[in-house]
Amino acid sequence: MAEAQNWVPQGIDTTVPSMARVYDYILGGAHNFAADRQVGSQIEKLVPGLQNVARLNRRFLGRAVNFLMDQGIRQFLDIGSGIPTVANVHEVAQNRDPDARVVYVDKDPVAYAHSQLLLADNENAAVVQADMRDPEAVLGSPEVGRLLRLDEPVGLLLLLMLHWVPDEDGPEKLVAHYRDALPAGSFVVMTHVAKDQIDENVDQAAAVVNQSRSADRMHMRTHAQVSMLFDGFSLVEPGLVGCGEWRPDGPGDFADEASMNMFLYAGVGRKD
Repeated sequence: MAEAQNWVPQGIDTTVPSMARVYDYILGGAHNFAADRQVGSQIEKLVPGLQNVARLNRRFLGRAVNFLMDQGIRQFLDIGSGIPTVANVHEVAQNRDPDARVVYVDKDPVAYAHSQLLLADNENAAVVQADMRDPEAVLGSPEVGRLLRLDEPVGLLLLLMLHWVPDEDGPEKLVAHYRDALPAGSFVVMTHVAKDQIDENVDQAAAVVNQSRSADRMHMRTHAQVSMLFDGFSLVEPGLVGCGEWRPDGPGDFADEASMNMFLYAGVGRKD
């Protein structure tokens, strides 16, 4: 069983699911526990195309990083980076410029441990174990201090993260905190579950997450609500659209089923 293998960091309660590890399971990864697989399989039964949605999100990430590279961005802060998989941010960016610098942030101990292993020999990439809701801990970390020059434009990545922040915790203020720490010319990249594009099965899937023992709770938002998270940024074309509709390069970037392309809103904004 995975729970008995030596990749499991000490002190983890393997009976409590983590959304980072549930996402790893949905992507077909191996770094998850029975509790994560149970939640993941329940969600997949309700939303059979969820693995495709996860794939589209990763494809969007690659396109967005390449777009930012085209704009001259050479340093990235990836908040909620998750368990390393294929086409990670540093791989996409450093394939084009070996001097590109990346700091990953995740609170999940498995994601943190495996990111450390992956980046052990990479002097231009590092990982911080922190909660995105503590921007002082993120921005004040030694890793950010070593790798990122906050007086130069930064690519801030917030993929599949802000729907874990309830309205009462002020997601707009959280994004604004990070935005205000970055100079003009920086970019933000977001994906967010689309409340006004889903059916009752997705509501039931969200209920599975929210009723599990995980500390994470899903808060879906409408197009108008997600647009407000880009306050202080100018959305680049084509604006806030379905994940599969943001500048697709080929058939692998979108799904045949239109609803899968619209399951997540995706957008890139520039700080002027």
